[in-house]
Amino acid sequence: MDAESGSDTARGDGGGGGGGADKRRQCWWVAAPPPPELQPPAAVRRRCRRRPSWGCTTAQRALLLPAVCLVAAVVIVVLLFAAGSSLDGMMPDSLFFRDAQVNLTADHLLDGLLTTDFSYRSCRSRYEFTAYHQKSSHKPSPYLITKLRKQEALQKRCGPGTAAYKKALRRLESGSGGAATDIDGCRYLVNISFRGLGNRMLAVTSAFLYAVLTERVLLVHWGNKGGADGLFCEPFPSATWTLPRAAAGNKRYSPLGNLDEYNEGSEKSLGNMLQSGGAVVSGGAGRNVSWSWASSPRRRPPAYVYLHLAGGYGFHDKLFFCGAHQRLLGEVPWLLMRTDGYFVPGLFLTPPFAGELDAMFPEKDAAFHHLGRYLFHPSNAVWRAVTRYHRANLAGAGRRVGVQIRVFQEKQPPQQVLDQLLSCVRREKLLPPEKETTNDAVLVTSLSSWYGERVRAEYGGRVAGGVHQPSNEGEQRWGDGAHDARALAEMYLLSTCDALVTSGFSTFGYVAGGLAGLRPWVMERPSPWEEWTEARAKAAATTEPACRRAISVEPCFHSPSYYDCAAGKDVELDKVRPYIRRCVDVSWGIQIVNVNESSRGW
Repeated sequence: MDAESGSDTARGDGGGGGGGADKRRQCWWVAAPPPPELQPPAAVRRRCRRRPSWGCTTAQRALLLPAVCLVAAVVIVVLLFAAGSSLDGMMPDSLFFRDAQVNLTADHLLDGLLTTDFSYRSCRSRYEFTAYHQKSSHKPSPYLITKLRKQEALQKRCGPGTAAYKKALRRLESGSGGAATDIDGCRYLVNISFRGLGNRMLAVTSAFLYAVLTERVLLVHWGNKGGADGLFCEPFPSATWTLPRAAAGNKRYSPLGNLDEYNEGSEKSLGNMLQSGGAVVSGGAGRNVSWSWASSPRRRPPAYVYLHLAGGYGFHDKLFFCGAHQRLLGEVPWLLMRTDGYFVPGLFLTPPFAGELDAMFPEKDAAFHHLGRYLFHPSNAVWRAVTRYHRANLAGAGRRVGVQIRVFQEKQPPQQVLDQLLSCVRREKLLPPEKETTNDAVLVTSLSSWYGERVRAEYGGRVAGGVHQPSNEGEQRWGDGAHDARALAEMYLLSTCDALVTSGFSTFGYVAGGLAGLRPWVMERPSPWEEWTEARAKAAATTEPACRRAISVEPCFHSPSYYDCAAGKDVELDKVRPYIRRCVDVSWGIQIVNVNESSRGW
């Protein structure tokens, strides 16, 4: 299973339909019931077969039903994972959801990244992460911890449900421009989430860091179909990171009403406002910045600006990474950001943020490792699936090797992919050679069961811990709650491994490696936009190694801007800063490395 863009088999419709679709498909097990032992509890089945009433209006029921179905779908995921495991000795439901008596230590709190402000029961994964992962040798800096606590206070003071938020929302919907300081000092960043779950997690991480740097409240729009709603616990105490659905969907003419429709052609995008003269940056090094949009004779900032930072964005949208343009955006109360990847390396190259980022991340290549573990805590239902599968299949192994296989081109023969994988693990001695046996366990994640079966046939007799593949979805389904729950569970299972082999270009692999703090061995993949040919494959097989060790645990920024704003020309980004390098899997991408990476390892 994977969670990123570019697959010919990826479907954006999530397998569902519009308003005229068969209502039975609103819960996928009604149309295709699983065996009795895998069916959800009767109470859950009844909730999806009968529309909830509870005195709700039709509109309210329309919002409630998808949420109920998503919860039930996550329950199915727990049962499906458990079905492939021995359940002897598994933790009973009553014990799993009980508020355990735990004395939280620095390990539980990830050396200060987390606080004790949540109950243990509300989100088991928050404080149990370290029980399933190696202790990280990379401690968050005191300054990063201070910035996180400050952001939590901002989310609580200005977030949804507060008087400040209601006031800011009224001004936004009225179209009133004005300095952000006019609204109780509260400014907002709305992240428009799209594509697969790996893409969305990297995009949210990037948006969160930008919100911290610019002192904005982060609000995540997970998409009109939900998808990721309910998969994660809230990261902020007594506050939310989720944009309320009422704001995102019920007001047709609100800037927040149709967030999924924003694109590079949107009138209020930064790129289009710069081209139309609505935003002006002039003078040497952009000394003069101003707004001159049509309805603002006094050159007041607009009520909001849309930031199009998705792959394939144009030159003027990429000026987001210029210091002068950041001064301009600082005056805008609401920023709406659509992005599908990890742009943190671009923030490190943006002059106004350099000092803050240096203080926050003395070990620069630990940015996602810290932020990902701070932000993403699987919900109890997903975490139960993770821990059940881990205890049943992986816990007893002396060493765990994770293999993540993603194929973007349908024409690429599976046997070629398998040969590349086997060549990689043999060359790097990740698994035992013939006639040797170890206490290793192998975890395979893929959309196809074929790879797990072939790896099991090759190594099943040599690894005492066995070869395991939790699921095989067949194809990627964007916006499908059950599919995303399985993807999240498998990312976390991979992150518990001691060594990783991942597929190039894959955001799924980036997330797993970053959470684990591991530099994976990366198998080269043709670009998702590049046609696979046998001739090219043969040439690569003779000239390129089967896999390369990543130079950093940091995800790759696939779509950087090469434009040097001060110099007014394109530059080689890997020569601008010593901690910026080209990615091993994406030749035009960049990632953050530790300056002394060659002298130390993760």
